Amino acid sequence: MGMTQVLAARAGKITPEMEFVAAGENLDAEYIREGVASGTIVIPRNIKRKEFNYCGIGRGLRIKVNALIGTSSNRDDLAMEETKLNFVEDAGCDSMMDLSTGGNIDGMRRLCLDKASIAVGSVPVYQAAIEAIEKRGAIVAMTADDMFEAVEKHAADGIDFMAIHSALNFSVVKRLQETGRVTDVVSRGGSFLTAWMLHNNRENPLYEQFDRLLEILKKYDVTLSLGDAIRPGCTADSLDAAQLQGLIVAGELVARTQAAGVQIMVEGPGHVPMHHVEATMLLQKRLCNNAPYFILGTLATDVAPGYDHITSAIGGAIAGAAGADFLCYVTPAEHLGLPTEQDVKDGVMATRIAAHAADLARGNKQAWDRDLQMARARVELDINRQISLSLDPGKVKAGLSEFHDHDHCAVCGEECAAQVAARYFGIA
Repeated sequence: MGMTQVLAARAGKITPEMEFVAAGENLDAEYIREGVASGTIVIPRNIKRKEFNYCGIGRGLRIKVNALIGTSSNRDDLAMEETKLNFVEDAGCDSMMDLSTGGNIDGMRRLCLDKASIAVGSVPVYQAAIEAIEKRGAIVAMTADDMFEAVEKHAADGIDFMAIHSALNFSVVKRLQETGRVTDVVSRGGSFLTAWMLHNNRENPLYEQFDRLLEILKKYDVTLSLGDAIRPGCTADSLDAAQLQGLIVAGELVARTQAAGVQIMVEGPGHVPMHHVEATMLLQKRLCNNAPYFILGTLATDVAPGYDHITSAIGGAIAGAAGADFLCYVTPAEHLGLPTEQDVKDGVMATRIAAHAADLARGNKQAWDRDLQMARARVELDINRQISLSLDPGKVKAGLSEFHDHDHCAVCGEECAAQVAARYFGIA
């Protein structure tokens, strides 16, 4: 078994991956090494994959953005998913996840690994559950070996990080049963495992045999993304007893994972009203030894279907400012159906805006420099510079395509407020 990023960092070694991340963040490589060694930074990178654009996730780094694609029984179109993947990369996402639950699941995963130049994640229990239906007629007919074989298969193929719902056990399920919820379990992986546990009256194998899981992940240096099986599915359920119980269990597993020399980040909610966001971040960081926090949202309200890329951007910006390290995009189709290519684009851009706004709030020097350069480019009427500095250069270029007079503001014309004032201040 080779040396993982964590074990290398603890031995004082700076790996090529750490150097790559340090260069991209304009930080000293020793800072990255110390973060990986302590568990406050992860670098998802399976040893089976060729070189790609590694990303560091965690304390002191730029907030990263993740996108979701994948096939289902209702839509098994690899060409469409490849188009989404291309846009995800072109739009500047730092990672993507294959969440396939139907069709050619193996083919979709291998397509992602072959084509992507960013980190690739997956949820192995999805495939284990679907194959249990095909072979035995029901999700609850999965075996523990089915689950671990799926993890091994995804790891051997080269998946860099995996969402695995190990922090769901009977103590969490019991708390949920005793206290009740409006939405119960909205995590797909969490629902599969909850049904399995209650039907078979057995503990979650991914919790009960956690050391077995860690052995597989360590073998391939896969980063564990500890799935939030009990995340709130509506604002009314935010910070309830079940969510807090799940966080306590997650904290215990983070300690075991870090001790084993495996990289880990923790997934979080979900639907969270704005005044709960900071408390949620503080609880996670406190209970999980400051492991990177991977946010699935957060959605600030439940009443905007069709616009959930906006509700999640609101919550995501606040979460990032309060300590979240990794934002998963939400598309306008979140509560309506499967996302189209346009939905993916809208979701990516909304989340990148949220991440950048949060980076500003956290004092990230690169983010502040980019904003400053954009402001100067506007004053100087430097159209090309404005295009290159924007989060969506294509949209800005298209919007300015009919504006040919670079001597005047595209919006205000000759009487631009900034230009009029600048003349008298001697700036322009």
